[in-house]
Amino acid sequence: MRLALFAALPIALIACSGNAPATDGSPQAGETPPSAKPFRETIVADFVSPWALAFLPDDRIVVTEKAGQMILLSPDGKRRQTIATLPVDTAGQGGLMDVVPAPDFATSKRIYFSYSTKGAGGKGVVLARGRLRDDGRGGDRLGEIEALFQARPFVEGDGHYSGRIAFSPDGQSLFFTNGERQKFTPAQDPQATLGKVLRLTLDGKPAPGNPLAAKGFAPEVWSYGHRNLLGLAFDGEGRLWEQEMGPKGGDEVNLIMPGRNYGWPNASNGSHYDGRDIPDHAPGDGYEPPKVWWNPVISPGGLMIYSGKMFPQWQGDAFIGGLSSQSLVRVDLDGQNARKGDQWPMGARIRDVDQGPDGAIWLIEDGGKSQGRLIRLTAK
Repeated sequence: MRLALFAALPIALIACSGNAPATDGSPQAGETPPSAKPFRETIVADFVSPWALAFLPDDRIVVTEKAGQMILLSPDGKRRQTIATLPVDTAGQGGLMDVVPAPDFATSKRIYFSYSTKGAGGKGVVLARGRLRDDGRGGDRLGEIEALFQARPFVEGDGHYSGRIAFSPDGQSLFFTNGERQKFTPAQDPQATLGKVLRLTLDGKPAPGNPLAAKGFAPEVWSYGHRNLLGLAFDGEGRLWEQEMGPKGGDEVNLIMPGRNYGWPNASNGSHYDGRDIPDHAPGDGYEPPKVWWNPVISPGGLMIYSGKMFPQWQGDAFIGGLSSQSLVRVDLDGQNARKGDQWPMGARIRDVDQGPDGAIWLIEDGGKSQGRLIRLTAK
């Protein structure tokens, strides 16, 4: 299928574990009390339903808003510019989603992003990229926009697009999440990209050597059996971690291994919303279990693995934005293992979390029932 290309215009753009038991949902011994926040909170800016943030090498911040605006922000929040207005489908959970600068951004000026759109058969998530260019008026704009990949198949509905982006540590490939669109069975369908973690080239093609292509799977598939994958990040040792929303219970943090089946919808530590049971993950069931899971849910948003110096005690740990839980969640990563750490109440739905150049932790609120603020967390 040919992917439509956006024309660049000056102002608006047309657009390796075994099957070990999972950590249970109970609090872990030694958790920091939620009320004890070891950081200061500084409000830097405010947005309308933001979805993701990312830092450029010059410390400027790119923020996406659900309605299709991509905004470039100075580190102090005082200067902002809309660098693209993209024609996205915003119904339900759709909109302009993730944004990540290319590994070679310093020279290529390319920015990768994802969004939902309508097409033959319904709707789906698209991976795209553009190039940050001088707009001739003392600012910047995103030009040379091209769609690289779209989920297969497009289906009806407005949920579980996913669309998270992570580059491999060597910068040679790109991992992209496709949610199962609240359709359940596509997560186990070898030919669908829905409910999968995909491994692509930087041009959006199937990456060579993907583990399931020879077994009849879509050639992009890296792992499968996922639900709504809203966080994806590599740790310092090159391990790929992912978090996803479970159904009624069963939110997960997974260590993503090539070729593994993570069970959805055949196994989950949650239940269907109507109360029907789903078999829990169990040794020998053939499905890779989560490393950590929650019941009640936290509704995980973005995922970041910390490597900074401002909070040395948390180096190597995962941080997750909590939506319905209105929290910032820390998960203690230890090699291939993980356990629950802290959960701090933030008073708003946290959509995304990222690490700043100086090691500060940055959060962005959801902007739905929240205020949509960009918040910088620094050590006390």
